[in-house]
Amino acid sequence: MNKVINRSLLFSLIAGLIFSSGFAQTSIKENAPKGWHLLNKQTSGYYGISLDKAYDFLKGKKSTPVIVAVIDSGVDTTHEDLKSILWHNPGEIPGNGIDDDKNGYVDDVYGWNFIGGRDGRNVKEDSYEAARVYHEYKGKFEDVTDPSTLSKEDKDKYEMWVKAKQQVVGEVDLSLLEKYKQIAKDMIVEDLIIQGDLKKKEYNCKDLNGYNPTAVAAQKIKQTMTYICGLNKNDDITNEQIIEDLQGEIRKMESAQKAPEDYRGEIVKDNYNDFSDRFYGNNDVMANTPFHGTHVSGIIAAARNNGVGIDGIADNVKIMMVRAVPDGDEHDKDIALAIRYAVDNGAKVINMSFGKGFSPQKDWVDDAVRYAQSKGVLLVHAAGNDAADIDTAWNFPTPVFKSDGKRASNWITVGASGDPKLGGLVAGFSNYGKKEVEVFAPGVKIYSTIPGGDTYGDAQGTSMASPVVAGVAALILEYYPSLTPEQVKFAIEKSALKPDMKVKNPGTDDDVDLNELSKTGGILNAYEAVKLASTLKGERKQENIKTKSTVKPTKRG
Repeated sequence: MNKVINRSLLFSLIAGLIFSSGFAQTSIKENAPKGWHLLNKQTSGYYGISLDKAYDFLKGKKSTPVIVAVIDSGVDTTHEDLKSILWHNPGEIPGNGIDDDKNGYVDDVYGWNFIGGRDGRNVKEDSYEAARVYHEYKGKFEDVTDPSTLSKEDKDKYEMWVKAKQQVVGEVDLSLLEKYKQIAKDMIVEDLIIQGDLKKKEYNCKDLNGYNPTAVAAQKIKQTMTYICGLNKNDDITNEQIIEDLQGEIRKMESAQKAPEDYRGEIVKDNYNDFSDRFYGNNDVMANTPFHGTHVSGIIAAARNNGVGIDGIADNVKIMMVRAVPDGDEHDKDIALAIRYAVDNGAKVINMSFGKGFSPQKDWVDDAVRYAQSKGVLLVHAAGNDAADIDTAWNFPTPVFKSDGKRASNWITVGASGDPKLGGLVAGFSNYGKKEVEVFAPGVKIYSTIPGGDTYGDAQGTSMASPVVAGVAALILEYYPSLTPEQVKFAIEKSALKPDMKVKNPGTDDDVDLNELSKTGGILNAYEAVKLASTLKGERKQENIKTKSTVKPTKRG
């Protein structure tokens, strides 16, 4: 799942709508230069990653192209700052309806969409994994009184079901459900008024500046949007994002009473429980939900020095989009196959800005992670946005293998940093973990590409911090291609800058050292990372990691 609005702040919005007649106006006081995350602390005063200094260090050195796979919601393939950096499958002839490279995926020009149907439809919204787990095993475990009598396999499932039940049923106040539904219904009606006035289907808080509606309903939604943008410190949040997230919370509440709809199954039509049935989906990587993936892709590799928009981090990267993340929780099978697709088609870095609290088919994902590890591919994962300690809370996928408890060596988990001028050096929403989070990277008010062809805006979350690390990892591999994923990971983590100050523990007012929130106790620094990488002797085996799948397509009528 990837969200633009922090869940705790969405609840603040809903509570305000239910229990008060309105909001106090909340302005965004903290301004930051666009691209602050790339700046040098010594020259700008912001805790950026010192990217220009890194490029100064690399000047005159040879760069080789690197493919970075982005497993996400989709990408705007028409964007002016992304068109030139999108991966094009060299073995595929676009639009001929033939699987030219015989990899099982027809016309996979920019990548693949694992949550699309062969009829051209695409999964937009989906249910939450906790609800899926709860209802799948409810009939089997609801009447269990003595779990010690269960087999080991069933005990594991039972423990997962109990936790899912607590989340689905125990944390939901059903007395508010009808009020939530009415709020969503009212917002949709009010939203139509503003759409008509502004002559725009989708608009953000910036668009509302100077807009003075006369209709009371339009005044109300303007006030609502201003409030939520202020709480999130992000005036690029749109009307559609707010309504979609509210509807998602309603779906989550409804799952306490009834099994969620099978959004994916109705469109994708694979045999979900058969992992060999893997050649499903379609080639529409843009689909209808590309905001998140477009923003992430721009952070990594938006065309540099082209005179438009923004500069991404890495200057010789091709972005491969693998669409597997809906508005809701992703499915383990899609993630496992997305990782394998990226590896088989030459990605050296995979960015994963998503996460969820349950992983019933974790073995499938673990096997894919092992496969990536065996092929020398680095995985970069967002820590999550619940202000939670993921040493004890679940945020899947994880680098710890279920079967033996061993840890993947090719994995970096990233928390979100900010700046004291932007509310704190550690983002208040970021997950953390002394054991499970390796490093922090900028993830507050990150300016990047958004859908629209020539549109840009802010977003924040560990979803934005992860591609900052992925971009630096790709930059290292451009100039030092003989390094292994483990060596790149070492360079990034060992060189992280350790600030000489206390930080706020997310979700609390406690002042702590940053090394209490992550393994390194540091913040990513591109200059220090490439400098350290330059001293390492490459250990990567010289092999072509682009391989063909050995699993034959499952025939389906």
